Amino acid sequence: MYGSGRIIPALIIFVGLMTFPIWYNAGKAQQPPVLVLPTEHTECVRDAQYMRESHMVLLHEWRDDILRKSGPRSGVTASGMQYQRSLQQGCMSCHYDKKNFCDQCHDYTAVVPDCWACHLEPTKEAI
Repeated sequence: MYGSGRIIPALIIFVGLMTFPIWYNAGKAQQPPVLVLPTEHTECVRDAQYMRESHMVLLHEWRDDILRKSGPRSGVTASGMQYQRSLQQGCMSCHYDKKNFCDQCHDYTAVVPDCWACHLEPTKEAI
């Protein structure tokens, strides 16, 4: 093989560079984010585990039910708490700090939600 004196070292360097992120992070566990939870309310519309895993399913169900089927705009939790079935008026009334709440988990899981294409980003002053 011609030029094996250059090809083999170049191949070793290439493989080393391509696998560097794997070796660099081997054995390191990334810590899940610590969320700043709202202090005004202690109860959400569903349990924390469901909201962590499936809040987008819930928001899409609300959107489809309200906008496309003219469903009810309010709901009641199992404990009797009434809430608005709305991202802007429901969820954001408690979770107004996008940077310390939404972005923490979305950055951790490398998810880019499209909520803010239509909705205004939450601020405490707007609530």
